[in-house]
Amino acid sequence: MAKAVADGAKSIHGVEVELSFQANPEQLAKADAIVIGMPTYHHDMTGDMKKLLEEISERGINIEGKVGAAFGSYGWSGEAPHLVLEIFENRFKMNVLKPPLLVEYTPDQKDLEKCRELGRTIAEQTLRFG
Repeated sequence: MAKAVADGAKSIHGVEVELSFQANPEQLAKADAIVIGMPTYHHDMTGDMKKLLEEISERGINIEGKVGAAFGSYGWSGEAPHLVLEIFENRFKMNVLKPPLLVEYTPDQKDLEKCRELGRTIAEQTLRFG
């Protein structure tokens, strides 16, 4: 899913994409948009994601006004991407794209096209707000 989102964003002229499976707060501060792919674990986001978001806050990293989006696959609930967007919007004052993209179980070709479309939308919004 992350690769498909990145491919969609890359298809927009003038947009550079860095796909990373782990990032630190300083890397996120340098980005124009932040897109999080997140599984749901016991109706919550993972501990690593909570830690990253807490570090952004504790270090005073300014990500206000950046474009934010979230996506994830799930088996039974899918709350984590919603939680990420809520924190992006309410705590960090980011320009979030709602709703998050949720895919039940393994994405099929139709779902991957939705991921590419999300990437294109993120890129277009980033250029608009950038």
